[in-house]
Amino acid sequence: MSFDLSVWALPDGATGADVRAAVQRCREGRHGDRHPDPRVVGFYRAITTNYPDRAAGPGTPWEVAPLHAAADHVEMNLDPACADQVLLDIERLAAEHGLMLFDAQDGSVYPPPARVGH
Repeated sequence: MSFDLSVWALPDGATGADVRAAVQRCREGRHGDRHPDPRVVGFYRAITTNYPDRAAGPGTPWEVAPLHAAADHVEMNLDPACADQVLLDIERLAAEHGLMLFDAQDGSVYPPPARVGH
């Protein structure tokens, strides 16, 4: 069973509830028709530079590949045995790109550091 994380590009002031609502819309197959958010594009390029997503299997952290990328988010289904460094890189890159991180295991939402307390 995979360990699932996603990163989200939502407007300033978005809350954890906003992220969870966006996740639910995605799960229902409802994706807005809009141009890809540059933050999502930057994150996707950065994470797949270090961890290519063209095939899942030995030597990759991905349980499912390619990654699910949409205009406002990237969903990552990770192999539960992936290295801790992969998780640290996802967290760091989410923060660098101003994205909110959603942990599907418990529904936790982690805003980028600049948004904490806003």
